[in-house]
Amino acid sequence: MAEISPFRAWRYNKELAKNIAELTSPLFDVATEKQKSVLYKNPYNSIHLSIPCGDRPAENAGNLLKTWKECGCIQRDVDPGIYVYCQYFRMAGDSRQYCRKGFICKIRIYDWQEKVVLRHENTMPKSVNDQIELLAATRLNVSPTHGLYTDENFELEKYMDESMRHPICEAEDYQGTRDVLSVIRDRRIIDRFADLMDEKQVILADGHHRYAGSLGYMQQQRAANAAHTGKERYNYHLMWLTNTESRNLKILPTHRLIKDLADFDEVTILKKLDKFFSVKPVSNPDHMTEIIAGKKWAFGLIFRENAFQVHLKPEVHHTLKWNFPPEIKSLDLTVLHFFIIQEILGIKGEDQNTSDHIEYERSFGSCLTKVVTNDAQLALITNDVLIDDVKTVCGSGCTLPQKSTHFWPKVICGFVFSSL
Repeated sequence: MAEISPFRAWRYNKELAKNIAELTSPLFDVATEKQKSVLYKNPYNSIHLSIPCGDRPAENAGNLLKTWKECGCIQRDVDPGIYVYCQYFRMAGDSRQYCRKGFICKIRIYDWQEKVVLRHENTMPKSVNDQIELLAATRLNVSPTHGLYTDENFELEKYMDESMRHPICEAEDYQGTRDVLSVIRDRRIIDRFADLMDEKQVILADGHHRYAGSLGYMQQQRAANAAHTGKERYNYHLMWLTNTESRNLKILPTHRLIKDLADFDEVTILKKLDKFFSVKPVSNPDHMTEIIAGKKWAFGLIFRENAFQVHLKPEVHHTLKWNFPPEIKSLDLTVLHFFIIQEILGIKGEDQNTSDHIEYERSFGSCLTKVVTNDAQLALITNDVLIDDVKTVCGSGCTLPQKSTHFWPKVICGFVFSSL
């Protein structure tokens, strides 16, 4: 199954690392324009490698990386290791402190058909191509993707806990999360990690585009290298692996915003809803997430002036025509995208991944704001996605629509880089 290995990380030198919190950055798909504009002002911030700017962004990142190496801004660890990465965080309305722990390693890149690394979301070709171009210019994994493995016995956690007694890097990030890094260099322990993962499949939690970029880049290099052996470093990808069985694994919902639809009419939409859904007015949309919480096939619809809770009528579910296995048809997001987005709003399934009429928004507050300010015509509010649902999708070979899951908190960029 999954082949993993230790690596020699590139990290900021000791002087720069004293202010490591000023050098970390959000991932490319979650960083806001405001965040980016602030971080670009620091010439050593990792964002210059992960989300480079300018007319030739990838080339700029490659040139900057060369400069950083030559002047010693980043230095390569002498000995290989597996890097333990823990995130300490709290959830809104919950006083408990959570700790999501895992380990960063190199993992052999597998094509999707090999069913070793499993995806649950679709990717957008342009974003994948951007990642391939960045890899070609830098030959560097700037940040680890987030992968999941399943170990009910928690065999590796004791080694990670021991390593965390001697952290080598620590910072509070933009999410208010405390990120801590340590390293395991004991070859016997590293072999234990490798042996356990050799029996496992890996589910991609976050980083589908970055992994797909690494896969595409590997395929390019393999085709161009007549002496390809499979041992070249372009055959490996940087990944942070966490255990699905941990109670500290949190997945937040990603809501949908509908915008710029021609002939959009609230009354017409409500009439169409009656065919498939039970519809109840909601006087205060601020409470929508609580109203639909835990209810199967229940969603919130928020228009500018009115809001409704809608609940699919069980007797109509069999009319879901998409050619999916039964377990995929039963998922909330499948129901949402078929009955509401396709059947009622008229955006066909094959067009939804690339549609300019659908926007994905993780913040419920932002959904309300965008509808009120006419930046969106309609907000579709969803429930949390369960890890069991993610496993079901991956096991079926199907994928959820893009931006369906929001694992929280997000991995940050800047603690470790890995050369190809």
